[in-house]
Amino acid sequence: MKQDEIKKYLPAVFQRTAHKENLLATLLGVMEILQEPAETVLADVDRFFDARRAPDEFVPFLAHWVNIDRIFPPNVTLELDSPLLPKIGYLRELVADAIYLSQWRGTKKGLLLFLQTATGAEGFEIEERVKDNEGEIKPFHLKIRAPKATEALAELIKRIIESEKPAHLTYELEFF
Repeated sequence: MKQDEIKKYLPAVFQRTAHKENLLATLLGVMEILQEPAETVLADVDRFFDARRAPDEFVPFLAHWVNIDRIFPPNVTLELDSPLLPKIGYLRELVADAIYLSQWRGTKKGLLLFLQTATGAEGFEIEERVKDNEGEIKPFHLKIRAPKATEALAELIKRIIESEKPAHLTYELEFF
C-alpha cells in the first residue's frame, strides 16, 4: 500500500499535513516499507496452494492437507532429499493428483497409479491370484512386483502399499 493510499484512512486534518516533509510523512513512508513484503506475498498467494508452483519447503505441508503424508515415515524429520520420501517432483505430482488418486484408493488401479506417481517408475505389476507352494490360491493375498530400479525405495513402496491396499489383504513385494 502506497503512502497516498494509507493517507486516505487518516482523519482529514492529518491528510492535509501529511504531504509535507514532517514526522507524519516519514511515518507513512515507514508504513509503506513495512507492508511491502506482505503485499508481495499476497499478490501471488495462489502459488502457495498450487502443488506444481509452491516453494519446495511448502510441498510437504500441502501433502498433509490432502492426506498424502500418510506415506511419510512416523516421527522422522521431513527432509526433501530423504530416500524415505518421494523426490520433490514426484511429491508435487502426488499432491496435485490427490483427488484423483483418492477416488481409486483400495483398488488395483489406484495402487498402481500411486506407486508410479510416487516413484516415477513404470512397470509395477499386481498379481491377485497368488498360488502357494501346493498350487492353491492364497485368499486375500497380493503379489506386487516392482521394477529393480526402485529397490532403493523399498521402504517408501511398502508404506504406500500399506496405505493404499484394502485392510484385509496381505501382500508380498518382489523386485524384478
